[in-house]
Amino acid sequence: MQIKTFNFSINTVGANDIVDITNYVQKILRESAFTEGSMLIFIPGSTAGVTTIEHEPGLLKDYPEFFEKIIPAKQRYHHDDTWHDGNGYAHVRASLQGASLTIPFANHELLLGTWQQIILLDFDNRPRSRKIIVQLTGE
Repeated sequence: MQIKTFNFSINTVGANDIVDITNYVQKILRESAFTEGSMLIFIPGSTAGVTTIEHEPGLLKDYPEFFEKIIPAKQRYHHDDTWHDGNGYAHVRASLQGASLTIPFANHELLLGTWQQIILLDFDNRPRSRKIIVQLTGE
């Protein structure tokens, strides 16, 4: 069994930006020597997350609206009292979403569903350059 780590960066606009990163990570897999195993996708930082959804216009509206309902941006957060940066909600949203995702692969292809794409969610209140770490484990 081998392990290899890669990374790339994506510029985001913040404010619940949703970026489809499926092609980026699939390219890493296809260009690697790995044929079967698992891919770990990790987003360093505390105001962004990663998951899978169907990357279509309706869900691109529904998903941010969902987070606004359960973790409103205009609410008082103790984090903001400490750091005065106004992004306490982004930290809570990212923590709930999660910073990593593991996907199996075989024959150099991610084993995703037909309507399933990998997305980076940037919850912060400003544009960012987000580093994405991809770690392949397998053969």
